[in-house]
Amino acid sequence: MILFMGQTRVAFAMARDGLLPKSLAKTHPRFRTPYRITLIAGVIIALLAAFVPLSTLAELVNIGTLAAFVLVSIGVIVLRRTRPDLPRAFKVPWVPVVPILSAVICLYLMLNLTLETWIRFLVWLAIGVVVYFLYSRRHSRLGIQERETAARRD
Repeated sequence: MILFMGQTRVAFAMARDGLLPKSLAKTHPRFRTPYRITLIAGVIIALLAAFVPLSTLAELVNIGTLAAFVLVSIGVIVLRRTRPDLPRAFKVPWVPVVPILSAVICLYLMLNLTLETWIRFLVWLAIGVVVYFLYSRRHSRLGIQERETAARRD
């Protein structure tokens, strides 16, 4: 349930930023929750739960979460070097040691998952890359701002 709530909020933020269709970023007028993306995610999760073994789903969730942690760990180091001026609500101690250890440990845990899990992960990753290049790149708020800035310079 926690993963479901988290995923709907991530998808809501992506829709708000234009990485997914804007219509998914609507909130319910009374409850103020992202109801459209919650309904869609609920149906997808229910279908997956009906047809995919729980162990397979658990491994996919694990590899996806660990991959995200690896990227965040690397991102901490990159942002500390490239954008030291950014305000931060929380600072990671002992940079770069803690982020490097975090990334290495997560990679180690990922390497202990089955080959089938890796294949499924890479397929989902490929689908995400396709969605990004076919839809998100053109519709993202950041991409639109960059194109407008470039147009003004020309």
